[in-house]
Amino acid sequence: MSYQNEAMEEKSFSRRSAVLGSMACLSGMATAGPLVGRIKLAVKYDMIFEPELSVREKFNLLRDVGLEGTELKTNAAVNHDEVVDAVEMTGIPVHGIINGSDPVIVPALKMAKRFGCDSVLTWAREDSSLSYEENFNIWRGHIVKAVPLAEELGINLCVENVRATFLKTGQQMAEFIDSCESDWVKSYFDLGNTISWTEQSAQDWASALGQRIYKLDIKDRGHPEFGDPKTKREGVVGTNGGEVHWQKVRDILNGIQFGGWATAEVRGGDRIRLERMASWMRNVLDLDS
Repeated sequence: MSYQNEAMEEKSFSRRSAVLGSMACLSGMATAGPLVGRIKLAVKYDMIFEPELSVREKFNLLRDVGLEGTELKTNAAVNHDEVVDAVEMTGIPVHGIINGSDPVIVPALKMAKRFGCDSVLTWAREDSSLSYEENFNIWRGHIVKAVPLAEELGINLCVENVRATFLKTGQQMAEFIDSCESDWVKSYFDLGNTISWTEQSAQDWASALGQRIYKLDIKDRGHPEFGDPKTKREGVVGTNGGEVHWQKVRDILNGIQFGGWATAEVRGGDRIRLERMASWMRNVLDLDS
């Protein structure tokens, strides 16, 4: 083969290699969901059913099964010094504190500061003896009272949608959050609670809340393993064997450029169940690239 032919062959090979490389890149892009690299997965600390393990060993377990963090209740039966040590030694953070429906929020903010969290979860419990407006004003007062410290500490106050709240629609939740008039008051969006306890779908809630969404609770009450199939409502069609239509929710989350924590809130378990839970969350959120 002449030098000229060799040069032509080499150029042809280079072109073919470049095309194949580009196709491989495009193929990789096609299989990677838009939320990849933007969502971190966690479970609630009390979902770790490994009683023989120390606090630090439980944090190591989370990392081993493909989880990146955890969330702690204010009344969790755990030594706080051991939690601080576990965070430092494993690199697995406590990303949030769960204060539930306790109207006193300041202690939870101080606890969050100690653990290096960026949020406190709260929800506005309904008093059935009061009107919607009365409930609204009372709980707005509780949250607004905590806003100055939240701003000072740099910790978000995230309001969750739950069964026992008076905020029954995404629009009501959005109005409530906006009424607090602070960028530090946001939504802790529980996808599974929408279908179980309201008349709106998860995608309806996600659309109404939009960029107010700061964190996600992941559950699907109709799912055979990470829910309760007995509660699945007739006529409610989701994906992945449950009630949540994950594709529609993902599209909305991608549209608002959501990035942050997604925490499972289902029945806990041992190492094997936690590993399967992490895999399920990656699947429904399309995080496997």
